[in-house]
Amino acid sequence: MEDAKERGRRAYANRAWGDAYDALSSASAEGPLDLDDVERLAFSAGLAGHEASAIESFERLHQCCIDAGEVQRAVRAAFWATMRSFAFGERARGSGWLARAQRLVGETTEDCVEHGYVRLPDVFRFTAAGDHAAARLAAREAADVAIRYGDRDLTALARTFEGRALIREGRPSEGLPILDDAMLAVTSGQLSPVVTGIVYCAVIAACQESYAHDRAREWTEALRRWCDEQPQLVPFAGQCLIHRSEILLLGGNWREAAVEAHRASRWLSGTKNPEAGNAFYQEAELHRLRGELSEAERIYAMASDRGRDPQPGLSLLRLAQGRVDIAAATSKRVLSTVVDSLQRAQYLPAHVEIMLAAGNIDEARCSADELGTIAKALGVGMVDAMAEHANGIVTLAQEDARGAIAPLRRAQDIWQGIGATYLVARIRFAIARAFQALGDEDGATLELDAARKTFVNLGASPDVAAIDAVSSRAPKQSSTNGSSGLSVRELEVLRLVATGKSNKVIARALFLSERTIDRHVSNIFTKLNVTSRAAATAWAFQNGVVG
Repeated sequence: MEDAKERGRRAYANRAWGDAYDALSSASAEGPLDLDDVERLAFSAGLAGHEASAIESFERLHQCCIDAGEVQRAVRAAFWATMRSFAFGERARGSGWLARAQRLVGETTEDCVEHGYVRLPDVFRFTAAGDHAAARLAAREAADVAIRYGDRDLTALARTFEGRALIREGRPSEGLPILDDAMLAVTSGQLSPVVTGIVYCAVIAACQESYAHDRAREWTEALRRWCDEQPQLVPFAGQCLIHRSEILLLGGNWREAAVEAHRASRWLSGTKNPEAGNAFYQEAELHRLRGELSEAERIYAMASDRGRDPQPGLSLLRLAQGRVDIAAATSKRVLSTVVDSLQRAQYLPAHVEIMLAAGNIDEARCSADELGTIAKALGVGMVDAMAEHANGIVTLAQEDARGAIAPLRRAQDIWQGIGATYLVARIRFAIARAFQALGDEDGATLELDAARKTFVNLGASPDVAAIDAVSSRAPKQSSTNGSSGLSVRELEVLRLVATGKSNKVIARALFLSERTIDRHVSNIFTKLNVTSRAAATAWAFQNGVVG
């Protein structure tokens, strides 16, 4: 009969990580394990999602290696104890293990590949301090050691961190090819399972940070296939679900995106994995976009509890709740703390939208212009689309409807090529508003109908409601309302006043500032010789402005 050790080894070879962990744990309880089996126990614990046991097993492996006189292997065990501790927020413990690994390497007179391994944690230290150039140099040094010794795991890790540092320096055209090179070792099956998972997730995250959507989609699909081959894999499978949800959301498959986000949050919620916060954030975003605001608020709070800053989503939720002042204050606070241009690009589109709703067109213009500057420096299609979209809606808010159309069309073309269904529909809505301001009701109707169809299919109920608020065609003016002297825009505002909407809500619907709507309402009252919204509404019904 096969004993527990043999079962554990066979399960490990078959990448059945949970079975390997259970069997090797049982064998360990029965008697001492040799070094190879302790190492298998440590890695299977991590891959099966038993974080605490993984760290303890690497610590145990380290001591066993020291006792056996295998110092270099002990350094490697200390390195993995460091990585696991840092990954799950145990900074002091991780720092202790890193210091021990570096001390052992320093005491070794012989040059060895472990010199490269103990250099890698410096990459994280420099990155956390915002010194991406230093992080890149540390990764490059580790890669040089790895290449000299032919260590594929270390080479892939170091090259991945080097590429990601270049991207964070604002040099994606240099960083992305390095990530592609690292991925060749992954897809050809040359790396250990844990390094394979780390590289997959780091590369996909870097692609998303740099808006390299096609690469992110390609590597996420490859990660999904790799995870599906290992049903008992926990940490990387959860991250894969998050990445898939993000890509599905952008591509307009919200139903499946919600399923994947919920699976990820359930999968990771019982662990210490920091990716749980990202899973909750993604789930909350989908609730917000569908207008399920109370549920979104609850899950944003869960994301925050797991260490994920719930911005800019939470500010956009406040905007959807009509709490514009809170949204504006928070958005300003967030931007004031972000220096990195790639990170600022993540927040600026939301900030533009919030500032327009708050009636601060000048700040919205400044933010749109900054986004345009970042887009030019990066030369990345998705950022170009974001910048053109922001420019278009700010130009529209400045009441230059004709000037808004060109940037909005450019943004539409880019998002259309990427397959970003929802964003295309939002732009078509903005274009319809420009057409309405120019008196082109037929053109506006075509754009509104197309946008509304997309929003309905997605389940984007707030956007459907926004379109319904402005989509009725302006009626042919009777002699009465013709003599009123109301402009096309004032008639449009009057129709919304007649539905009971506040100036703040009307401003959002028309992509104008609240100050501009105040002025339009005042002009309407003067021209109609009325003194209240109720009287203006009565006039609108009596004269066929609304049915």
